[in-house]
Amino acid sequence: MPTFDVPYFRYIDDEGTEGEEEWSSSRSLSSIGRDSSADSVVSDRYAVVSGTPEKILEHLLGDMTLDDDRGTTQGKESDMLLDDFLLTYPVFMSTSDLCQALLGQYPCKWHKIKEDLKEALERKQKVLHLVWHWMSLCKEFLREDEHVKIFLKSLYRCVFDDLYEHPALEKDVIELQKFYHLRRRHTVDDDSPHTNGRALSHQLSLKENGLRSRITQRENKEVLCRVYITMDSYLSAKVHCEVVAQELLQAVAERMDVPASELILVAITYPGGRLLLQPQDRVFSNSLRPVGRLHVCRKDLGEVLNPFTDNSELQQRTARMLTLNTWDVAVALTNFDWTIFNSMHEQELIYFTFNRHVCSSYTMPLEMLLQQCNEVQLWVMTEVLLCPTLCKRVQLIKKFIIKTLKSCKAQRNLNSFFAIIMGLNAGAVSRLSQTWEKIPGKFKKLFSELETVTDPSLNHKAYRDSFKKMKSPKIPFLPLLLKDITFIHEGNKTFHDNLVNFEKLHMIADMARLIRECQQDHVGNGIAQKSSSEVRAYTDYLHVIDNQQTLFELSHRLEPRA
Repeated sequence: MPTFDVPYFRYIDDEGTEGEEEWSSSRSLSSIGRDSSADSVVSDRYAVVSGTPEKILEHLLGDMTLDDDRGTTQGKESDMLLDDFLLTYPVFMSTSDLCQALLGQYPCKWHKIKEDLKEALERKQKVLHLVWHWMSLCKEFLREDEHVKIFLKSLYRCVFDDLYEHPALEKDVIELQKFYHLRRRHTVDDDSPHTNGRALSHQLSLKENGLRSRITQRENKEVLCRVYITMDSYLSAKVHCEVVAQELLQAVAERMDVPASELILVAITYPGGRLLLQPQDRVFSNSLRPVGRLHVCRKDLGEVLNPFTDNSELQQRTARMLTLNTWDVAVALTNFDWTIFNSMHEQELIYFTFNRHVCSSYTMPLEMLLQQCNEVQLWVMTEVLLCPTLCKRVQLIKKFIIKTLKSCKAQRNLNSFFAIIMGLNAGAVSRLSQTWEKIPGKFKKLFSELETVTDPSLNHKAYRDSFKKMKSPKIPFLPLLLKDITFIHEGNKTFHDNLVNFEKLHMIADMARLIRECQQDHVGNGIAQKSSSEVRAYTDYLHVIDNQQTLFELSHRLEPRA
């Protein structure tokens, strides 16, 4: 496993030896000798190497440049450090600790000397600037965090109390009111020092419906739902999160070409426990988790489909697939992947790697995209192995799957691209020698060229080079990104003598920023396209067998071992 060497440490002490053990700093080796000109290119590294969380925050505020210095070299380095800190702070401190540290940095004492007033105002503005950057960076990510609500409420009171001494903070008071829909109530208070007996005292309260916007978004959100039709195969259904049992049952019945009146929806809530869902029962809980493992079965509890049965459904499914336009299939896959990926926050990578069990609710889009990648891979295997005749399998691979693969790459969707290749390269499919021998050379060559992108040699250089050339927006192969972060984490200590190793966190932040870069669309290269309703009806309910033993049994039935 590779390790990443941290540059040498040089202790900085502006006032003797005090605080020596709390702060350590150096400029990276790559930037030495490049600072003679203010116009020189800023390295992707900066002066900070390690320190306690509180000292790093203090250093951030001390070096922070306000609007006038934003374009300078020092300003860019300060912005980079600030971005790294806010992206990676969950690695070394809790949100509650960060809120307390920020309140501790906000000067609340009255200053009567003119110079002190100016210095205090600048300090307050820097703390508020950091808070705005944090709120902007996290968007809706922390809106439901109780610690953040209490923090903003306390900060509002502090800033409002400072308005008399510092009228320049009025804009910040207005901004704080906008966050979490803060209300101002006016009551006459003749003793108020801010009004000389005339003005109003403002009280703060949080709106009870502060999460309404979040709930509205949630109601329109599509999620992946596994509906098992046998013990080892399911339909991967794309449904809205408020779906009820009757809607889901009707959709599955249409996909399976079985009368809905013959079916019931059962949730396996624990081993041996069954819950019969009534027509208007919601399938998902408030946390967007299904109420249990969902099974559709006949009313006599018999399976809807046996994958080993050579029935008419299996004979017709390949013929129906071959009528679909492969570009439209790729569009449908990409649209769904993009909807999930575009709602994903870059900090999810960090929570998933470091705090997955504590903060699982923060990583729903990331987990869903990983699930989608896995299910597309299994879908490819399922469709090939459920195709009963050799000639149809050849047609399916060359005219449908390989063309869809090419279209996914053209649409800059590397998540589905990798999933399809992994499906074709899986043991149960790759062992079908008679099938692969019948694939024309032209399609074998095309597949081989596309497959080179997934070559893992030289740390996946082929993928990294190809992906770097693609214009944004684009969808990366997330498992590789998670692997990179895990290698950085395991190859470097988070703390050196109780000091946060910020060089490590800078590397992790660079990985997280890749998500932001992939989501940006500066020149209108939109990734989402309109897909046909026929194709959408198919891709919204992909038939997946997730039991490897069953897949290999199907494979050996098609081409028995010699």
